Amino acid sequence: MDRSVAVVTLVGDVRTWIHRFKYPRDGLAGLDPAATGVMRMLARRARRLASPTEGDPIVPMPLYPRRYRERGFNPAALLAREIARPGRHPLRPRWLIRLRDTERQTGLDAASRRRNVAGAFACRPSSEAVPGRVWLVDDVTTTGATLEAAAAALKGAGVREVIGLCVARTPALEEIPAARGSLDPSERESSRR
Repeated sequence: MDRSVAVVTLVGDVRTWIHRFKYPRDGLAGLDPAATGVMRMLARRARRLASPTEGDPIVPMPLYPRRYRERGFNPAALLAREIARPGRHPLRPRWLIRLRDTERQTGLDAASRRRNVAGAFACRPSSEAVPGRVWLVDDVTTTGATLEAAAAALKGAGVREVIGLCVARTPALEEIPAARGSLDPSERESSRR
C-alpha cells in the first residue's frame, strides 16, 4: 500500500459509535440510524480529507461470505458507497474478494496479523481496464496488515497505486489517556523497553 488516511482515532465516543455501527443486533435490519449517520458523516469527512482524483475507483474491503451472512452487511461497503456518492468516483464492490475465512484480527500482535491475512485476497477478473490508482476503504485500521494484504492483491492485478482510506485508526498505547494514567512511573519505564 502506498499510503493510508484515517479521519479519527478509535477512542472514547468514536469507538462507541463505530461499534454500534459495525455490530448491530439484527444485521442490516438492525442498523442504528444514529450510528449510521455518524459513520456517513465520517466517511464524507474522509473523502474531503483524502480528496480522491476524479475517476479513481473506490473499492471496499471485502468480507468472507460466512462473515457477511452472519453480519448481514459489509460495513466497509456502506462507507465506500458514501465516499463514492458524489458521482465522480466509481464504486467497485466486487473487484476484491476474500479467499479465506481468516481469524479475527482483534487481540493479535502485528506479526500475527500479517500472517493471518497473507494471501487472503484476490482480484476478480474484469473486462475493465486496470486503473492506475485505487482507494481501498475499510472502517478501522490498526497495524495496516489487512490493508497491506488487500493492496498486494490489487497491485498483483496491475494497479500501480493503492491508498487506504479508513474512518478510524486504533491508537498507539501512548495515545490512550487512560492507559497513560493507569501506569505508575516504574511501570512507564518498563513499558518503554
